[in-house]
Amino acid sequence: METYLEGFIQYLKDIKKSSKNTILSYQRDLRKFFAYLQEARICDITKVNQTNLNSYMLYMEKENFAASTVSRNIATLKSYFMYLLKQGVISHDPADQLKAPKIEKKIPGILTVEEVNLLLSQPGGTSNKELRDKAMLELLYATGIRVSELISLTMEDVNLISGYIRVREGSRERVIPLGHAARQALKNYLENAREGMIATEDEPVLFTNCNGQPMSRQGFWKVLKQYAKRAGIETDITPHTLRHSFAAHLVENGADLHSVQEMLGHSDVSTTQIYAKFNNNRIREVYSKAHPRA
Repeated sequence: METYLEGFIQYLKDIKKSSKNTILSYQRDLRKFFAYLQEARICDITKVNQTNLNSYMLYMEKENFAASTVSRNIATLKSYFMYLLKQGVISHDPADQLKAPKIEKKIPGILTVEEVNLLLSQPGGTSNKELRDKAMLELLYATGIRVSELISLTMEDVNLISGYIRVREGSRERVIPLGHAARQALKNYLENAREGMIATEDEPVLFTNCNGQPMSRQGFWKVLKQYAKRAGIETDITPHTLRHSFAAHLVENGADLHSVQEMLGHSDVSTTQIYAKFNNNRIREVYSKAHPRA
């Protein structure tokens, strides 16, 4: 069943220039799909038809898969079968008529400016770990990058003199400015802590764990939870909470959506528009308090 999977993965790397996380996600989705086909005693991918795919969609629905998960799986299947069609493995595309479910765009949870300040003030010590943690938290809120992008940063991606970081996602690259607080925290970490944390002098990764290995997503999650608890923040905080807070606070203070879109790395501004709702809520709040007949 996985005969063409390796070629597809190579296609994603070489032709589509997909990011590592995207490729891993596609692999997971396809292996789940292959397992489903084997249960249905379908062992030849060229025999898969539209009915099989619709049945798989119904299966995911019955298993209470989130709409976003179903939508991602559909995107994976469409990409995979399009690849097979281009390679001449199949003569028609059975995924051509698959439609993604409508996903309700919920306003994400964000922290108030006061909560952010409280959180960022928690790592206030001078140990290597606290200097590193301070730099990571400040950088995450200052730039709105994803945690996967944060832990993938290398020394070459940081320019403290000009005050920016460079983030790569597949073949795409974006440059994000750094504020004073983030620059100072990063400078302090680089000058006083990083050398004592890295295992070798030629380590390219910007942030490592206490064993000198590159920081993992789970490792940073624990760091964030630790400081959120210390700050007494009751909101269910995740690394993405700081990303949402970064965007919402920018929009609330007058940043235009296209600039925020560029910094977040959204391919479509419609994804960024959800943060405008925070601004609308703020406008209504100001109106209700200030207008004499509100």
